[in-house]
Amino acid sequence: MNESVLLERNDDALAADAEAAVDRLGEAKGEVDRLIFGQSDVVERSLIAVLCGGHALLVGLPGLAKTKLVATLGTVLGLEERRIQFTPDLMPSDILGAEVLEQADNGERAFRFIQGPIFAQLLMADEINRASPRTQSALLQAMQEGFVTIAGQPHALPTPFHVLATQNPLEQEGTYPLPEAQLDRFLMQIDVDYPDRDAERRILVETTGMDDAEARAVLTRDELMGLQALVRRLPVGESVVEAILDLVRSARPEEDDEFTGQIAWGPGPRASQALMLATRARALLDGRLAPSREDVSALAEPVLQHRMALTYGARAEGRTIKGIITELAARL
Repeated sequence: MNESVLLERNDDALAADAEAAVDRLGEAKGEVDRLIFGQSDVVERSLIAVLCGGHALLVGLPGLAKTKLVATLGTVLGLEERRIQFTPDLMPSDILGAEVLEQADNGERAFRFIQGPIFAQLLMADEINRASPRTQSALLQAMQEGFVTIAGQPHALPTPFHVLATQNPLEQEGTYPLPEAQLDRFLMQIDVDYPDRDAERRILVETTGMDDAEARAVLTRDELMGLQALVRRLPVGESVVEAILDLVRSARPEEDDEFTGQIAWGPGPRASQALMLATRARALLDGRLAPSREDVSALAEPVLQHRMALTYGARAEGRTIKGIITELAARL
């Protein structure tokens, strides 16, 4: 068969799959928006992170529905969801699980592994920065490799596996900064702000009565994994690839004369990979078959802000990471 005919058929099949996916994703987002008021951008970015097969860090003050958002996503996306409340006395074994020594009726003794709450398809790590750095780091291998090692033995995690962690602002009492290596494992950092007046009015009216709305399942696990595979099939134009490279590389120390001496450390190649996937997922959510440079600009802040740090001099001058990212994205 002619190669051009095969390519055309593949393009037609991709377009048909994408059109079907857009409808299903619109239904899923609508269901989440029905319960989470005034946080449309937060919902969209959370869905993007999951569609990319990645993890997301939700940062905001208490009481802004971060925990409810994660629980709602688990139900809507058809994922087995578990929650861990992080506290200063939480130990790594409380998350990962541990081996216990058991004795059989015949007197034989053997170790048996008891799974921790990390063995879930969607793990809600609530107030992750209230745990010690040692416990926070227990998630590192799981988030990157998809398995954990206990007593030298690897234990595979369920598929898909996503961590949606909530974090309180570091200025609050009893919080520990997340290690840079762990921050880099999060595909994006999603800032959760106060709702506007109309959304807060809706919250008052609809959540203080006798009936509390509950989420319903829209997708199944298999459907979600199919959508994740579809995201990776979407084509990316050369101009978008160049925009991603320009943005990420300019956010590194000494790469851009304008910001020399202001950036202490910047994003690595994992940020470029995250942007490549996230722009595809955003395009699919928006009903498009390929991402644009506008997608790169829109996702620059959530993908880069937790992968950068400013020098002391830049902070003293009042510069902010978000401000620098905005300037870099405006050049695209």
